Amino acid sequence: MRKRTKVQGPNLPARTFIARERQPWIFFALLLAVLVHYALGWLWALPLWGLTLFLVWLFRDPSRTIPSAPLAVVSPVDGRVVAVEPVQDAYLQREAMRISILMNWKSVFFTRSPIEGKVMQVWYSPGGLLPPSHEAAASQNQRIALWIQTDEGDDIVLVLIAGPLARPVCYANTGMRMGQGQRCGFIPFGSRVDVLLPSNVRVAVKPGDNVLAGSTIIATLVHKS
Repeated sequence: MRKRTKVQGPNLPARTFIARERQPWIFFALLLAVLVHYALGWLWALPLWGLTLFLVWLFRDPSRTIPSAPLAVVSPVDGRVVAVEPVQDAYLQREAMRISILMNWKSVFFTRSPIEGKVMQVWYSPGGLLPPSHEAAASQNQRIALWIQTDEGDDIVLVLIAGPLARPVCYANTGMRMGQGQRCGFIPFGSRVDVLLPSNVRVAVKPGDNVLAGSTIIATLVHKS
């Protein structure tokens, strides 16, 4: 059984309740609301107060309970499973099982590591900005891929795919150790994330299932006894 380790690397953000990437937006909206409130009155400032509260909700960073299940793979993002299918993994040149998760604007925008392990490599691929629901988005859109390897040698590739409004941000570097459920990236306004797993995994979700980042088990790794 693997022992879970909490990791906080130099590039991994501590929890701040609000995404640090968008805190300037919220502070600016709050400042405008205060200035208008005192200059023109609360009625004129009401839309700005509403905007501030909406931004706080939109860029929230809630805590998540990580399940203590041996060999479990947790969802990297909030969203809906749109595909579970065998594919050829272009990153590791192997047969793999791909679980695709589509986020939306109501999702929490942080991405989390599906497993505990070491970041073996990070790839950046330039590309287009097709809608994330488009089948070609996985191969043609701008994307960032993280290869994470467990202590037992299981390889998982996490692919953050850009969209028309979403540009993925990756916090992880090659050689960094990730804890399961640890924040490893940010996709503002949501997009699509693919998880490439060993082909013999036991999949725990199906298309149409809703999942939560760091909490929902999407698969279980299988080890030969």
